[in-house]
Amino acid sequence: MTQASTSPIPQIERAGQGGSHPEALIRLDGTNATLLLIQRQEGLPEIAYWGRRLPQAITAAEIFAARAADIPNNGPDQWRPLITLFDTTGRWNFDMPGLIAVRSDGTGWTAGFATEEVVQDGQQLVVRGKDAVSGLALELNLELGPDDVLSSQARLTNTGTQNLRVERLVSGTYLLPESVDTAHVLSGEWGNEFGIEPTNLTRGGIVVESRRNRTHDHFPGMLLAPASTSENEGEAWAVQLGWSGGHRLSVERMEDGRIRLSCGEYLYPGEGDLAPGAELVTPVAYAVYSSVGFAGCARAFQAHARRRILHWPGGKMKPRPIILNSWEGSGFDLNEDQLMRQVDAAAALGIERFVLDDGWFGARRDSKAGLGDWFTAASIFPNGLRPLSDRIHGHGMEFGLWYEPEMVNPDSDLYRAHPDWVLQTRGYPLWTSRHQLVLDISRPEVADYLFDVISEHVASVQIDYIKWDFNRDLVEASDAQGRAAYRRQVLALYALWDRLHKAHPNLEIESCASGGGRADWGALAHTQRVWTSDDTDALERLAIQGAAWHFLPPEVTGCHVSEIPNGITGRMTTLDFRACVAIFGHFGVELDPTHLPAEESTRLKAWITLHKRLRELLHHGQAQFCATDPARVVRGVVCAEARSGVFLVAQRDWVFARRPAPVRLSGLDPAKTYRITLPEPQELPGYLPSNEQQAVFSGKVPLSGATLMNVGIFPPFMQPLSAMLIEVQAV
Repeated sequence: MTQASTSPIPQIERAGQGGSHPEALIRLDGTNATLLLIQRQEGLPEIAYWGRRLPQAITAAEIFAARAADIPNNGPDQWRPLITLFDTTGRWNFDMPGLIAVRSDGTGWTAGFATEEVVQDGQQLVVRGKDAVSGLALELNLELGPDDVLSSQARLTNTGTQNLRVERLVSGTYLLPESVDTAHVLSGEWGNEFGIEPTNLTRGGIVVESRRNRTHDHFPGMLLAPASTSENEGEAWAVQLGWSGGHRLSVERMEDGRIRLSCGEYLYPGEGDLAPGAELVTPVAYAVYSSVGFAGCARAFQAHARRRILHWPGGKMKPRPIILNSWEGSGFDLNEDQLMRQVDAAAALGIERFVLDDGWFGARRDSKAGLGDWFTAASIFPNGLRPLSDRIHGHGMEFGLWYEPEMVNPDSDLYRAHPDWVLQTRGYPLWTSRHQLVLDISRPEVADYLFDVISEHVASVQIDYIKWDFNRDLVEASDAQGRAAYRRQVLALYALWDRLHKAHPNLEIESCASGGGRADWGALAHTQRVWTSDDTDALERLAIQGAAWHFLPPEVTGCHVSEIPNGITGRMTTLDFRACVAIFGHFGVELDPTHLPAEESTRLKAWITLHKRLRELLHHGQAQFCATDPARVVRGVVCAEARSGVFLVAQRDWVFARRPAPVRLSGLDPAKTYRITLPEPQELPGYLPSNEQQAVFSGKVPLSGATLMNVGIFPPFMQPLSAMLIEVQAV
């Protein structure tokens, strides 16, 4: 009989002994944040700290001593840290692991990585690990830059001789202090995106997953903080995943009370399968620490997106053109002569980009037919789209065109010719939504067809801008071999976007996706605009835009003055209210300008003129989220030197008190003196404003930044569904 071999049992050791002996302190610093890692003799680096920037004088010896905890009763005799940069299952780790993988024979289900190399170049860090037993190699890339955004990405390589099935591979793992007791989860649905739900963190944890390949239900981001944190005070942490597919965020309170946060994509069965020598690379996760509340997280994310994520034709963002989109004004009822009149009316208003929405092609007279047949409808445009394009360009405007390239109606020439091109699980009935099926764009012939037809339009019709829609979830999405195709679909989309940009360097693309479905950093790395919601009701947009701007720069989020009654809510609101809410983002108009009464047309033109004057500040300044109550929203933008600012004061409902409370602004310089004005076309609201109040809001009485931020100013009485825009200029 052959005696079974046994592995040696490690010696009993305390923290700092044996494999847990600390060998190096690794430090990354942002402007206001510090990440500390401890490299021990065995394993991957321990996360020791991530939070407020620490003094440079702190030594490795004191951190080693501070992190040398005792061995708990009934714990492991060989001490290991509770959290490393990448924890696996089965290694005395009972928290949510960053890797779940197994060999085809059931072995290799646990892994213990040894650090082979740590390379630090300034604020960039590469950690390479290997597990010879399980046959895995790991590379972790981290960076903490001047924006205080900590980016993380993982690369896993199968160095074994058998196939490996990876079920989970996180992009980043983060340590938060025990004081964090609230996770602000972003949830919603179509037309009601970017809702924020505070969730209490006690024992255990929460997992947020989205499996639709669209993110109306859960934006891939989260805010975390102690309950006492507000927009402008207290510590806050935030994370978001740069990915347009399924995602998984998990938050868990560890044994010692601290919080483990991890972020990664959601893998469908088989999507992480690795043959010997193959590798899996995660999307990049982005996290930020703020010592000045949630607004600090917003400013850090916005600055990083502007500096590192967004890519503009010519290398620099031009002033965001004011858009008129035809959908809410015309729908499917398209008529060339009427569109020509709309173009003329739009030009008279000062519109700079005219976007023709759905219905211009094939047999597409409603949502049931024609999708996929990307040839101009001769019944609407007998001479093609070029006459409309020429009319638009003749006014000095840009021409934008709507596509939904990944979709096809069963009632279309494309589907009748190529029914095998759609994502489907053979043997099961096809699932339609909005009468649509999804094309498998990971197939080269499908991607080539879409590239060729769109590229030809861009060149021949002179298209400057594409509104790229994506109007249904993925269900039973298998490729031609029957494999889950969710991940490949996203990667193929990114490749198609990049291919179009390379072929047409001046082309801009909007990621629409029914609003909110692809408003993420993964999409923003390949496009120039996102649509946060199909709900353009200004009251609803107050909440939607406010939440979205904690993760996205306002200048890339479409914000439109739309038709009334609103097409989704039926709500009636004034033009001024709609314009005040929309003016902070990528400003647009979603109506038929030929139907506007003369007075409203004049007033809308004045708002457009105002936006053009302010957009340099609005689209490059620092976001400010002032104190908000259920009845009133105050937010704004201040330039980097705090010389000027623009603030929105929006009255959502009746105040709970007899009179409105003072409005306190944020982000100003307490030592500077400012003049406050209500720029045209506004007038001071209220029943009987005092002489002093009128003087303050007309700039005749300068006020210090300290007064505006701490004492505040009494606003005039404002009815529900009203707003005013305050401009602030240093004297």
